Amino acid sequence: MASTANAPVDEGLDRPSIDQRRALIERVAASAQFKRSARLRDFLLYVGGQSLKDGCPEIHEQEIGAKVFGRDSSYDRSQDNIVRVNATELRKRIELYFATEGADEKLVLEIPRGAYKPIFHTRVPEAQSAAATPPGKTIRAFPLPSREARFELRDDRNRLNHIHIAWAIVCAALIAVCALLFQQTRAMRQALKPWQGKPAVAAFWGAFLGYHNQTDIVLPDDSLMLTEDLVHHPISLEDYLNRNYMRQIQSSDLSADRKFDLDQVFAHNLITFGGVRAAQLMLGLIPASSPSNLTLARYYVADSFKRDSVILIGGKKANPWVHLFEDQMNFVTDFDDARSLAFVANRNPKPGELSIYPVSHDPNALVGYTTIAYLPNPNGTGNVIILAGTDSDATSSAAEFLTSEEDLEKFRDSLHVKNFPYFELLLKTSRLSGTSFSSELLAYRTYPDRR
Repeated sequence: MASTANAPVDEGLDRPSIDQRRALIERVAASAQFKRSARLRDFLLYVGGQSLKDGCPEIHEQEIGAKVFGRDSSYDRSQDNIVRVNATELRKRIELYFATEGADEKLVLEIPRGAYKPIFHTRVPEAQSAAATPPGKTIRAFPLPSREARFELRDDRNRLNHIHIAWAIVCAALIAVCALLFQQTRAMRQALKPWQGKPAVAAFWGAFLGYHNQTDIVLPDDSLMLTEDLVHHPISLEDYLNRNYMRQIQSSDLSADRKFDLDQVFAHNLITFGGVRAAQLMLGLIPASSPSNLTLARYYVADSFKRDSVILIGGKKANPWVHLFEDQMNFVTDFDDARSLAFVANRNPKPGELSIYPVSHDPNALVGYTTIAYLPNPNGTGNVIILAGTDSDATSSAAEFLTSEEDLEKFRDSLHVKNFPYFELLLKTSRLSGTSFSSELLAYRTYPDRR
């Protein structure tokens, strides 16, 4: 391809019409160089459009900043160089256009450095350019690249695009990793400080875990409760521990079928959802830094009371370990086997309190009762929490109370204390469709002298 040069349109050559210049500006603005840069395209179209006006003076930086970049008309250019920075990039893209897509353009434009008004040149063969150039006059050349050079430029752009895509993938991966680490950090912080932002919850659980020993959460043995329902009499802690009650059943005058049924019940570790839910809530309030152990009542051992803090879930019918603390308690969840009636006994009623809080025989009854006891363990080396309800949902309500900032704060305010003493609570619970949804504090006892 023959080499070419450029001559100013206003020096001895026919001046391109406004339509020709406008069409060139629009082709440049629509090129691949400006496809992904709307702001630079607006910059070119504005200064190009202004240059087409008759008698257009020089276009000023302040004007461009206001019209193109949305700056205030009186903004300080010494503090904000957005126009100058973008003008540099605009000049590069215009030159790149005429070296690639616009290599066959007969008319070219440029924005001189130090100015913003575009000027136009007509490409002419190099021989004619040399003849037409006045002595001492230098004309800036825009040589047309060879076909091979244009392919190289295109390959370079492809390589740049691949690099940009690779960086975009790397950045997206880093963002995903950062998000994952953030979530893990939040989860770890929550595990280490589950009471954060809950002063009443922190006061209670901080005191309960104050001995810094292991916390044993003992689930109820609902297989035992079902067995008691079938034989119609309670089973003592001693008989439960040595499994003597099963030997008594096998030697009793019960039918062979009933004995087989009871043996099958004993062989399964049955746990109600309410007991599991209560354990889940308790575990959520024990920091990851504090050791804990979840076990079933039939696998627990008495020696653990000597060194651990303990949470007993369920009344004595399903969790016979409650028998160890019954003589220290005023509110006792019990069961009348003769009438198949659950109730809470109030051993020393105060004025306005009942001595017995029974529940309805109706299995669909919406009201139940639950007790919470917070006591020292037998050796004074740890603490004990006992959650016992007249049904599984009521037991779950007791756990919800001890994990509720609102409920614990209200109870602490009624005591007018900062630190919780040992206490017992009696709650009336309500449920709907088998799910507990509210609890009401009916009575309580405190034991500040037991510390």
